[in-house]
Amino acid sequence: MTRSTDLYPMEALYEAFPLEDFARLAVLKGVALADGQMLVLRAPIEAYPFVRKVVQVAYEAGATYVHLEWSDSETARLRYALGSDAALRTYPQWLADGYERMAKEGAAFLTIYAPNPDLLKDVPPERVALANKTVGEATKAYRALLMSDAARWSLISAPTVPWARKVFPDLAPEAAVRRLWELILKVSRVTGGDPLANWERHAAELGRRVDYLNAKQYQALVFRGPGTELTVGLPEGHLWQGGGSTDANGVHFLPNIPTEEVYTMPHRERVEGVVTASKPLNYNGTLIEGFRLTFEGGRVVDYHADRGADVLKHLLEMDEGARFLGEVALVPHDSPISQANVLFYNTLFDENAASHLALGKAYPTTLQRGAELSLEELVKRGANHSIVHEDFMIGRAEMDVDGVTRDGTREPVMREGRWAFAV
Repeated sequence: MTRSTDLYPMEALYEAFPLEDFARLAVLKGVALADGQMLVLRAPIEAYPFVRKVVQVAYEAGATYVHLEWSDSETARLRYALGSDAALRTYPQWLADGYERMAKEGAAFLTIYAPNPDLLKDVPPERVALANKTVGEATKAYRALLMSDAARWSLISAPTVPWARKVFPDLAPEAAVRRLWELILKVSRVTGGDPLANWERHAAELGRRVDYLNAKQYQALVFRGPGTELTVGLPEGHLWQGGGSTDANGVHFLPNIPTEEVYTMPHRERVEGVVTASKPLNYNGTLIEGFRLTFEGGRVVDYHADRGADVLKHLLEMDEGARFLGEVALVPHDSPISQANVLFYNTLFDENAASHLALGKAYPTTLQRGAELSLEELVKRGANHSIVHEDFMIGRAEMDVDGVTRDGTREPVMREGRWAFAV
């Protein structure tokens, strides 16, 4: 018999943590909610005690309305497992239009992301791919607004029992959730001082890295490590980002909490070589493990995976742009998340433990004046376009990264997974 506490950890467990501080960080710094602004909040039903704190902080900050959408992994699994092909091809147009309209009208978007890494392991990958493509096509206008920073958005996490038990399989459910909360709050800089002040300092440090790399304007980055020999060309006028973003009104926000990365745009056609993933990828409820990609002329021309090769195949075939890169990000091996020495099976955390790449759509904001350019102009300048944007981790302690200057000189950017320059 399934007990209610297996599905919904006791509220007393949540009360043991400074979740109001976390909620304040997410609302006031994450989406930087303003007085008179609407908040769109998406969250798993297991996290309801924390969600209530987020809603409380939002209204205290002057939210005009908090639109709350609950998610439940089991009902999602039932759709993938039992729904007809017609069901998997269906996404309500009114819902897609609603998200686009809310973004255009100035709403902020906060998502509590807590995936079950094994949710869809028994579902045929072609069914998952069909549903993902349906959602991607329907919501591409909304997602384009967020990726251009036309609306403020933030992604955070809260433990669920299935996720916590995957990360800590030797612990009882309550103990696993407790341990995962401890880690989330630590690496999100909620504990150990005032969270808002902690993030001011952290964002400033990442900003100095960004300024250094933007001044360099490397024409390419060269990655060398176990199973990896990869050159990633960078477009002229690329911009490094990190430590947060700024919307069209000049308001600073934190798209990811936590974040340890600085990132920019690869040139769509100038990626050459082989790269080996350093961590498994949880791709919408299915794990892809031990995988390697080969690039020629920017395009993935060959791939291998020890597990989930069929899932990887469907990801690469989502559309033409899915075989090209949309992001290159640098993360030091000594980041707090890496030092936790835990595989989170959650890209929000795992991508901030290791340097990474992303297949699919590029962020227009990583190109000078990119947010003002049309899609055709972005592509002409080297940006990739796709309905997907999927990060995968490549960094490790043995990774070296060089920056290639305009005259072809190589300069150390990272050595043995750590920054090779001071700021």
